[in-house]
Amino acid sequence: MKYSIKMLLAGTALGLAAGSAASADTLRLLTWGSYAPEEVIRLFEAEYPDIDVEVTFSNNEEMIAKLRATGGSGYDLAQPSHDRIFAAQMEYNIYKPLDLSQIDTLVMQANLLDGVKANTTIDGEVYAVPHQWGTSGVMANKAEAPNITGWNDLCDPAYKGRTSMRLRRTILLGTAFGMGMDPFELYNDLDAYQDMLDQVTAKLIECKSNIKTYWTGGDDLQSLMLSGEVVVSETWDSTAFRLYSENPDIVFVPPETGALAWIDTFAIPRGGEADDAAYKWINFVMRPEIITLMSSSTGAIAAVPNGIELLPDNKRDAVQAAFDQEDLDNLKFFANIPPGLEDMEGIALERIKAASE
Repeated sequence: MKYSIKMLLAGTALGLAAGSAASADTLRLLTWGSYAPEEVIRLFEAEYPDIDVEVTFSNNEEMIAKLRATGGSGYDLAQPSHDRIFAAQMEYNIYKPLDLSQIDTLVMQANLLDGVKANTTIDGEVYAVPHQWGTSGVMANKAEAPNITGWNDLCDPAYKGRTSMRLRRTILLGTAFGMGMDPFELYNDLDAYQDMLDQVTAKLIECKSNIKTYWTGGDDLQSLMLSGEVVVSETWDSTAFRLYSENPDIVFVPPETGALAWIDTFAIPRGGEADDAAYKWINFVMRPEIITLMSSSTGAIAAVPNGIELLPDNKRDAVQAAFDQEDLDNLKFFANIPPGLEDMEGIALERIKAASE
């Protein structure tokens, strides 16, 4: 049985990932941490012994930066979120259209598939299909913070020094919703969006004295919550779901304004050299038995009709403890990001980071 896993961590120099020549039987995967568990890779390589899988762990911003720097070369399959493809493709031409005849889209949840296709169609060509989905919202230790309802609680003086958040665009959007604004409705009016950002920036600067620390990764946040140093935090729901099995007092709280929903996708970089292997991987990881292994690692829900049922037992219990149907109906899916918007958000985040308490 063949078992060859070559993990190229996100910090690896770009030149190494992009400059090394890939053999025809190498699938170079650019994805999120936990989206390529070793057991899944082992099973894939056992079924396709002529394909080796190399993994670079990354995030949305880094995926775009890496592919932009190489003109879409260096990787064969990427997994950006659904709202990060249209503008990046229009600006940088880093992806190639998908051949949907090579993908078993019938196993995918229809509304998620249709939504991703609509978001990523350019000149009649589709550039992505869905893989997993989840939400961002608030996590609370209900034993310590029983009355949490949404984004504004992160700045509640009652929890001073015991809250956390990540300084990325999600907290800007969530805070805006908590202040009664809808940032997605402002995407096409950059002046109005800047006004919203100014209000949110002022709010989050004022909130800095409430924050124990800003988390940067799921492992950081898990430690903070399990130790009790933090009792309320902005979070991905998958992080909360993982913690629920260790401490059932720690639950995901969909904000009353609606949890922010994302869909991570499959997209093929323009300079990819192993399309056939990429399509094999897409179809392989959407099989029911692989979905359960994948969701056990990611904590996210597969984009298939029975995705929640396919979660491992402990994570399925956590989802059911967090969401009711009203919460699911109130999801706010991230909208396509217009060109230039992230630069504006980056300035806002730097202002917050630099501000004294």
